[in-house]
Amino acid sequence: MRAILRERGFPVEEIRYFGSSRSAGTTLDWDGHDIVVEDAQTADFSGIEIALASSGAASSKVLSPRLAAAGAIVIDNSSAWRMDPDVPLVVSEVNPHALRSIPKGIVANPNCTTMAAMPVLMPLHRAAGLTSMTVSTYQAVSGAGREGVDELAGQLEKIPSHDVRVLTFDGSAYPLDSGDKFPATIAHNVIPMAGSIVDDGSLETGEEKKLRDESRKILEIPNLLVDATCVRVPVFTGHSLSITAGFERALSPEYATTLLENALGVEVCEMPMPRLAAGKDPSYVGRIRRAETVANGLSFFISNDNLRKGAALNAVQIAEALLALR
Repeated sequence: MRAILRERGFPVEEIRYFGSSRSAGTTLDWDGHDIVVEDAQTADFSGIEIALASSGAASSKVLSPRLAAAGAIVIDNSSAWRMDPDVPLVVSEVNPHALRSIPKGIVANPNCTTMAAMPVLMPLHRAAGLTSMTVSTYQAVSGAGREGVDELAGQLEKIPSHDVRVLTFDGSAYPLDSGDKFPATIAHNVIPMAGSIVDDGSLETGEEKKLRDESRKILEIPNLLVDATCVRVPVFTGHSLSITAGFERALSPEYATTLLENALGVEVCEMPMPRLAAGKDPSYVGRIRRAETVANGLSFFISNDNLRKGAALNAVQIAEALLALR
């Protein structure tokens, strides 16, 4: 977030940093000056106009209302507020109009997987009326935090690619034991369960439920049909999605491509990949073709940097949109 604020020349008059009691007293740079990190639990938040919050859901439920009560507009990256009907859930290129009403003083940033799809889906929806989507995701380990990155890196050192052999029936040739972050070895593997199973009897993971619920809210399609399988892959940065979408009206691949070539936050390319998207802003989309399994269907593939647009960049873009509304 700090890097993106600088890159985009956001007009910061004064910046303050807050963290847990463990981080309080340390310093972080801003414009060549060391800024002391304050303890968020005991700090006085008065005078803050915009707060970029990236704590966990539990702490966000405490801190974000306190910040809002002190007069700040809080742009919250956690999952705590996304489905609150009084909290706008915003992708800057898709639904900035939602920022006209912020009853609780909190704006929610979507899940990073949902974020990648929204700039692609909205122009197609406006043209043809999106009714359904079947999605398989390919989610990088950084979506599980620093521990996920460390787990993959450690396993790659332990199991170099030249040592990978065909898996035997008893699993002895290649370990599949779970790590701290993932339910099975992620190195040289694909795990068909990103996130934890939600406790509602559906057998969905939290990632799959977020993708459905958040898509409905952002696109303003409450009855959108969504079937999602969220998969963890051994990639450090960059989430991808394979989507088959159904529409009310026919939409040719050629016209869809033209729409997406002119869409904000989207870049059409022949082969979207995490390595292409890493460190860049757009959602890369390609492989746009007709789908036979749904009425007026299109299939396409999307890749996006889950850390950049998926979190930090969108938060700063929301802050820019708030300034533009003044």
